Amino acid sequence: MKIGIRPTIDGREGALGVRQGLEGQTMGLAQAAKQLIEGNVKDRYGNKVECVVFDTTIGGVAEAAACAEKFAKEGVCATLTVTPCWCYGSETMDMDPLTPKAIWGFNGTDFPGAVYLAAVAAAHTQKGIPAFKIYGHDVQDADDSTIAEDVKALLLQWARSAVAVGQMRGKSYLSVGNVAMGIAGSIVNPVLFEKYFGMRCEYKDMSEIIRRVDNGIYDPQEYEKALAWAKENCKENDDIYNKPPHARTREQKDQDWEYSVKMALIMRDMMDGSDYLKQNGWNEEGNGNNAIASGFQGQRQWTDFMPNGDFMESILCSSFDWNGLRHPYVVATENDCLTGLSMLMGHLLTNTAPLFSDVRTYWSPEAYKRVTGEAAPDAAAGGMIHLSNSGATCVDAAGWQEIGGKPAIKPFWEITEAERDACLKNTVWTPGNLNCFRGGGYSSTFRTRGGMPITMTHINWVDGLGPVLQIAEGYTVDLPEGAAKKIEDRTDPGWPSTFFVPVITGTGAFKDVYTVMDRWGANHGASVYGHVGAEYITLASMLRIPVNMHNVPEGKIFRPSAWNELGTAEPEAADYRACQLFGPLYG
Repeated sequence: MKIGIRPTIDGREGALGVRQGLEGQTMGLAQAAKQLIEGNVKDRYGNKVECVVFDTTIGGVAEAAACAEKFAKEGVCATLTVTPCWCYGSETMDMDPLTPKAIWGFNGTDFPGAVYLAAVAAAHTQKGIPAFKIYGHDVQDADDSTIAEDVKALLLQWARSAVAVGQMRGKSYLSVGNVAMGIAGSIVNPVLFEKYFGMRCEYKDMSEIIRRVDNGIYDPQEYEKALAWAKENCKENDDIYNKPPHARTREQKDQDWEYSVKMALIMRDMMDGSDYLKQNGWNEEGNGNNAIASGFQGQRQWTDFMPNGDFMESILCSSFDWNGLRHPYVVATENDCLTGLSMLMGHLLTNTAPLFSDVRTYWSPEAYKRVTGEAAPDAAAGGMIHLSNSGATCVDAAGWQEIGGKPAIKPFWEITEAERDACLKNTVWTPGNLNCFRGGGYSSTFRTRGGMPITMTHINWVDGLGPVLQIAEGYTVDLPEGAAKKIEDRTDPGWPSTFFVPVITGTGAFKDVYTVMDRWGANHGASVYGHVGAEYITLASMLRIPVNMHNVPEGKIFRPSAWNELGTAEPEAADYRACQLFGPLYG
């Protein structure tokens, strides 16, 4: 991924040397921004994001056009304009409507960088090409080459969101199967993907997995390696659901493991492609589908007679498998593409593995005490939400990675082998409940450690409006073992279990925990590590998706300056108006 940096300058040359006197400072700002972004922003593979600084400063339209031509050849995904001085606004601005834009106007008094910032931001608004304004709180001296901390925060928030936009553009969502059990989120709408995310939809029947298994269209050596790894690292739980004579036999369970591992290999190959397949007579299959995210229908047309997709989904969404540590894949349970997109956004913003969960149950303190026989712990004194789903909750979510001695989910390149092993050790794989999964299979079973900051989100589609995004920052909580087991046993004892308490503001949708649950727009939610609601809001504004509920502090919200022209007293309403006015990023 590349970000283009445009150093703009006062174009007046001649005896007074206005432009000449500003060259060094202007290019210095560009290089400082480059160093900041390259040192702090990576793509999902752990590669440093590269910043391309234009060869010269930009003082007029000819240089702006030359810069646009260079950046098109370089394939930059976004542009950052930097300046310490007055420049000619509409003559130097970036006119490409498809790339996110930010403008950093240096806050100094020697030359009016802030005046240019305001003028060119107005031009962007007037021309319908929204841009983010970045302006430091405190005045700096002209020879001060440091980037103020508030400016750093805005530059990085914008850059991470812009890189997420760039990584999605031109990729695919791979829909394997169709609508699961009437879940509306499984209705894969190409308009949403094409116009808002710059992605295409690819559709494959679930029978493609059977065809590949039956015809050996996978790497047999990798399969043997993966199966051996699963036997060593994926501990099988007791069959807690199914009792003889209805339980599957040992032979059937072993066959379920074999098929589940093959499903994981094949789904990955269908997304990414496979060099092995290309080199062994399966070139079409080896090309893959250029998919950055996928979904698997499963229920019920698959799971009524085949092993479920839970192992496939969970292990692919995790940061590790039989090949070691690697980037997480995004595979949505039940082909819920709306949750899949929410997972994808969070994964790209944080480079961490996403959780897919049923937003299952609100537990009031009163209900908690009645069922468990004890008062709720302090962390859940105002109630909690139980997140649980049999499918694509990553094994990372067990919480056995750490940052500063506290539970965390980290980018794969920061995870130690000991942390990986601890996540696997604290996860068991429960034979599927044959009432739900008649064809067998295995579901990951763990309880997320408490104390992790997480952000839960979901995209909902509204007829006549389009997509809207919900965001809830909060924390996972620990419960006493006895209480947790009572709650899990009455819910589903073989599924991953995360107890979540959103941060309550006392107003609106976050008046209390019950209201968060009540206002949630769907049965599923996607969660990632950290409080990154502000980053979600920035990314959503780039894509022109309004946010209909969030608990992000006002001071962290960063949207294009054009949003201010649509009302400042009610930012949520202005967000809706702006997204409707400017329309989806890709038309």
